[in-house]
Amino acid sequence: MTAQLEAKRLAPIQMQQDLDGFVENISELASRIKLDLSLAQADHIALRINDAEIAAQAHQAWSQYGQVISQAKINGRPIIVIEFDNPLMSHGWSIECLELPYPALGKHYPTESWEHIEFVIPSQAETAEEYLQDLMGQFPLFAANFEQLSALGVKVKLSSPKGEGERLNNPTVAFKYNGVCIKLHPHSLKDIVVSELA
Repeated sequence: MTAQLEAKRLAPIQMQQDLDGFVENISELASRIKLDLSLAQADHIALRINDAEIAAQAHQAWSQYGQVISQAKINGRPIIVIEFDNPLMSHGWSIECLELPYPALGKHYPTESWEHIEFVIPSQAETAEEYLQDLMGQFPLFAANFEQLSALGVKVKLSSPKGEGERLNNPTVAFKYNGVCIKLHPHSLKDIVVSELA
């Protein structure tokens, strides 16, 4: 079973070997957008897989590294959250959770591997637009540079994804460049999971 994961370099041990290189790219993107994330909580890391059967194998393989704390349906597809027994450590960040989305129908990712890291920047914002304004207030260099991002090839996306039963709004601001993505949100994934149970 792990042979298929290994062939795609999606087995947990291989992905952990590739982690530092991925986090290096995340650091470079953060400095490109003038966002100092050195003190931010690296809430979770997400991987992307195109095939539901491979996603199920990855789900099983990663389950041996922690416990599943959520299996919410978001936009019609299961998204598994695993809290690691031992956080993944890289570049000074300690990553507590893995987000493993099953593939969405008709969506194909150019690369199956690590896809983004979400960082928690606390805020009381209820919408993505309010959250972006808040981020600009907290990071003046980022605010000064914001209008240049598209010229630098960085895509910015605002969203407010919500799973069934979630009580807590968790607006998201995402930055994408060269297949690497940083997402920022005001609440940790664990807080969101607790809100689902409320």
